[in-house]
Amino acid sequence: MPKTVIIGAGSGFGTRLSIDILAYPELREGTIALVDIDPEQLAPATAFVEKVVALHGAPVNVIGTTDRREVLEGADFVVVAIAVGGPAYNGVPYYYEINIPSKYGISQDVGDTLGPGGIFRALRTAPEMVAIARDMEELCPNALLLNYTNPMAMLCWILNEASTVRNVGLCHSVQGTTAQLAGYMGKPLAEIGARVAGLNHMAWFLELTWKGQDAYPILRQAMEDPEIYAKDIVRFEIFRHFDYFVTESSRHMSEYVPYFRKNAQALEQFGIKQRQPEKEPARRGRFWEDSPLSRQLAGKEPINLKGSHEYASHIIHSVWTDTPGRINGNVRNSGCISNLPPECCVEVPCLVDRMGIQPCCMGALPTQLAALNAANVAVQSLTVQAFLEKDRRKAYHALLLDPVTAAICTPAQIKSLFDEMCAALRDWIPWLG
Repeated sequence: MPKTVIIGAGSGFGTRLSIDILAYPELREGTIALVDIDPEQLAPATAFVEKVVALHGAPVNVIGTTDRREVLEGADFVVVAIAVGGPAYNGVPYYYEINIPSKYGISQDVGDTLGPGGIFRALRTAPEMVAIARDMEELCPNALLLNYTNPMAMLCWILNEASTVRNVGLCHSVQGTTAQLAGYMGKPLAEIGARVAGLNHMAWFLELTWKGQDAYPILRQAMEDPEIYAKDIVRFEIFRHFDYFVTESSRHMSEYVPYFRKNAQALEQFGIKQRQPEKEPARRGRFWEDSPLSRQLAGKEPINLKGSHEYASHIIHSVWTDTPGRINGNVRNSGCISNLPPECCVEVPCLVDRMGIQPCCMGALPTQLAALNAANVAVQSLTVQAFLEKDRRKAYHALLLDPVTAAICTPAQIKSLFDEMCAALRDWIPWLG
């Protein structure tokens, strides 16, 4: 009987994942343990999962706890979706990571992967990720860690350097973008095929097919429709000039390259909504105050028990039942993409069965795509080194090399920005001083 521990379950992610797990009849047994440091978020999440279990009439033991060590022993799977310092996208550290760069003219819409926001989010989140891995090494050394926490590539890279725990990073951008492309082309999703590889949030549709035939000509034709183009301007511009479609949304992709966020005129030209600086950060999560899940828990809306396209439950099912499956996962490169560094974290097709995650070798990316990825890998590498070595200078160099930051600021301005962010975030990253 599988034991799955979900760390960071109070945000609502734990409930979604639990629904996905229980959608498989073979997984309707064992234990689902929900962990969250906020008891006010944990309680409704636990009650919700208990309600789903009851609807299935399944013999599943549901546990809710604020202490992960209470439930990690004997775990088979550990899912991690955490935020350090408050709510992921409106907490106190996030407030600084968005607002301080804004003073220097740096616009971030998401700020969780690269840029000033991604670099400092990695540095404040990594200690907790490593602490979780250390607990797993002690209490469940054979468990598989499934990471949903951003910045995905940097955190998985750190885990691979600092821990012996088996891990894979998971994202829904490949599945989501494939569905979007089917919609843009007016084709059924079931008839679309794809071969995708690169980095998390910057992976490339190396092949896109419809009924087994090259679908890129169809997509190029669809792109000429002004209504379709307006839905995804940044990604269509990348496609137009670099010849391949990228996995993450236009709002995300615009943060990883130097072309689209130079000034207000560029933001308007490329249809990018600028995040307004928060007036006041949130001190705690409010997810359960009013959400579809809270209304479902109260019986005001029905619970949809159908599984989603998130990979975690599919992996758990494939490993537990030895049913072969395929995902796109974030793993140590080790030659999967031959023209990216072997130690970096790449997102590639992976086969899954009882043996775990087996990444596929994809060969070399087209040179122009590898170059875009390599610019991101340089920032990631310096951030990883900065954390592992507690080297302030390397963290500064990571920010210096960030594509969007460098497109807007001089080195002297970046130094001022870096020092200001270090001072604001010293409660979470004390070694930066």
